[in-house]
Amino acid sequence: MADFYEFDEIKEKVILVGVSTNQNDDTQQSLNELEELVETAGAISVGKIIQNRERIHPGNYVGTGKVEEISEMIYALGANGIVCDDELSPSQLSNLEDELQCKVMDRTMVILDIFASRSTTNEGKLQVELAQLKYRAVRLVGLRNSLSRLGGGIGTRGPGEKKLEVDRRIIRTRISQLKHELSNVRRHRDLLRTQRDKGHVKVAAIVGYTNAGKSTLLNTLTGANVLEEDQLFATLDPTTRMLALPSGQQILLTDTVGFIRKLPHHLIEAFKSTLEEAKYADLILHVVDASNPRWPEQMHIVYETLSQLGADGKKVITLFNKVDKAEMDLEGLRDFKADKTLRISAKFGDGLDELKTLLEEVLIEEQVYIERLYDYNQAGIIQLIREYGQVESEEYLPEGISVKAHVPMEVYHKV
Repeated sequence: MADFYEFDEIKEKVILVGVSTNQNDDTQQSLNELEELVETAGAISVGKIIQNRERIHPGNYVGTGKVEEISEMIYALGANGIVCDDELSPSQLSNLEDELQCKVMDRTMVILDIFASRSTTNEGKLQVELAQLKYRAVRLVGLRNSLSRLGGGIGTRGPGEKKLEVDRRIIRTRISQLKHELSNVRRHRDLLRTQRDKGHVKVAAIVGYTNAGKSTLLNTLTGANVLEEDQLFATLDPTTRMLALPSGQQILLTDTVGFIRKLPHHLIEAFKSTLEEAKYADLILHVVDASNPRWPEQMHIVYETLSQLGADGKKVITLFNKVDKAEMDLEGLRDFKADKTLRISAKFGDGLDELKTLLEEVLIEEQVYIERLYDYNQAGIIQLIREYGQVESEEYLPEGISVKAHVPMEVYHKV
């Protein structure tokens, strides 16, 4: 009988490197988050090192003495490489590889790698490949050694596996192709939005920091069956589902890509058609992880990203999620930028009935109140009111149908 052997996948061991340029900055928290990102990408953090400097070293990211310290740390801990907390320039990447003789990565490479492993739809794959190629186009010299190594690991997923030793001309050609394909995707999205507008159904975009519970909220409310895991960037591809409210009104909920500090510019550009779901939505549902002690910082980053996308100025309902796990005083959960706030547990359904009521109130605020008497041969108008508005009373009288209702401004002229 043949013997069977089990082989554990060998995980990369990396050292995390950060630079603190201000005594009160969030470098330590950012490095803790980078550790989560590295673990999500399938590697293990075996050490962390932070250098205090007035500014990031233009040639090596960290100072010469710190490079020597990192080299000794790599040898002592048996690490395969390092991950820097900021995006490295081509010269920084090349110089560090020459000095340390190991694999050198940065935060952007790790995030791109996670996106490459998580994207499942054709649109998502196109967006990830575009972001990766833009990133690699200016770093071919620095990346050449690390990309040529045998084996997998962070930075080798996605288009990099197909052809590592590509030159800039081929990359530029592929980038042009991807932009063309994504422009078709954007036109398709614009068409869908136009159709939604014709249907007079309001859209709420669910936004928030990664792992705040956006997919769980969508699943609990609509039964969308979107993947939900307790890790960063569990879902990338946006999902839109219809939610029927108690009054009979309907609203579309769209899940979006999670935000994160230092979100790479390449990703924002590549995922613009996806992220713009928030820009074109009528309402923003901002999900905040209330159990995370860094929730105020995360909230600030979400608002910054929304501003970058041109989605600021929208009506915002902030949902403080995971209150079942929160250790702080719930009364301290506040968002002064939001129009309304609510404390919920998307996993257990706490507060979701109140959320539906709140959504109805928001919809009514943007509707016109009417009191009309319609002839019986105008029953089609009554159906239009039922479909897109909220009927308060409907009375059948000898002279006609008396209706009191709230209707969207878009259909007011029809009724």
